[in-house]
Amino acid sequence: MRTYILFLTCFLSLSLFAQEKEKTEKTKKDSIETGWKSKGMLELLFNQSAFNDEWQGGGTSNVAGNFNLNQDLNYKTKKISWDTKLLTNIGLAIARDQEFVRKTTDRFEINSIFGSKIPETKWYYSGIINFRTQLLAGFEFFNRNVLNDNEEIVEVVQDRRKITDAFSPAYLQSGPGILWKESDNFKVNLAPATARFIFVNKRFTRVDENDPEALENYVPFFGVEANRTTRFELGASLSAYYKEELLKNIVFENTLNLYSDYLEETKNVDLDYTLNIAMTVNKYITTNVALQLIYDENAISGLQVREVLGVGLKYSFLDWKSQS
Repeated sequence: MRTYILFLTCFLSLSLFAQEKEKTEKTKKDSIETGWKSKGMLELLFNQSAFNDEWQGGGTSNVAGNFNLNQDLNYKTKKISWDTKLLTNIGLAIARDQEFVRKTTDRFEINSIFGSKIPETKWYYSGIINFRTQLLAGFEFFNRNVLNDNEEIVEVVQDRRKITDAFSPAYLQSGPGILWKESDNFKVNLAPATARFIFVNKRFTRVDENDPEALENYVPFFGVEANRTTRFELGASLSAYYKEELLKNIVFENTLNLYSDYLEETKNVDLDYTLNIAMTVNKYITTNVALQLIYDENAISGLQVREVLGVGLKYSFLDWKSQS
C-alpha cells in the first residue's frame, strides 16, 4: 500500500509543483472574471466485438456502453470561491453465452468546496461536502449446480448474488480546512477534521442477535457493524484536482482523494485516484480513457483497479456565465 501512495504522491507532486507555464489569453481572462459559471458535458461511449463460430483466434462477442455526465458549477468573487462538481458514470456490458448483463462502472459523486480568500495569497479558509455512491446494484456471478432427486448434477446454470445496491454503500464527508487554488483547474484542499458517514442497506448487515455464531462470523459490510445502517468516522482528508490540455485536443484530468480515520488505524489511508484522458476528434465525437485506483480496507484488503476505453458521442451543454 505504501508503494501505491508513494507513486501517486510523486505523480501529484509533478503536477502540483512543476513550474507553471504561461497561461493563454483565455485563461488570463477567466482568472479575473467573477460571478456564476457553469459547464456540462454528456458522453455516450460504445464498444462492440463480434466473432462467428468458425473464428479460430479466440474471443467472445460482446457489446458494451458507457454513459458519462460531467457538470461544473463555479461561483467566484474577489473574496469567495465556490466550486461544485457532479460526476455520473454508468457502464454496462453483455457477452455471448452470459446469462446476465454485467456492470462495468457505476459512480455518482457530488463534490463542493466553499472558500473564503486569505488576502494577498492563493489560500482560502474552506469547507467541503462530498457525497459519493453507486446507482445500480452490484452482483457476484457464479455457476450453480442443479440436482435431481438423487442428488446428481443434471445441469450447471449461471446465477448471481447481490453484494451491493443502489446508494448502498454511500459516503458523506464534511469538514473545515484550507484550500490552495491556482485556478478552477488546479487546486488542493486539506481538511484535518473531516467527519465521514457510511450508509448501507440494512439487508446487508441483518444478523440474528440470538445467534452467537452468526454474530461472531459476521464480516462488517463496508465497515458497518451487524444490524446497523451507518458508520461514523473522524479523520483527515486531502483532495487535489489538476486538469490541463497538454497536447492539442487531448485533456488530462487528475483527481486524488485521500482519507485517514483517527478513530481506528491511521496507517490505513483510503485512496481514490482517477486519471481521465479525453481526446476530441471533433465537436461531437470523442475518445475517452479512464483509469481509477481505489484502496479502502472497509471494502477489501487490496488495490481495486478500473480501466475504461471508449469511442463515442459528446455533447456540451449549460455553458453559461453570469457576471456579478
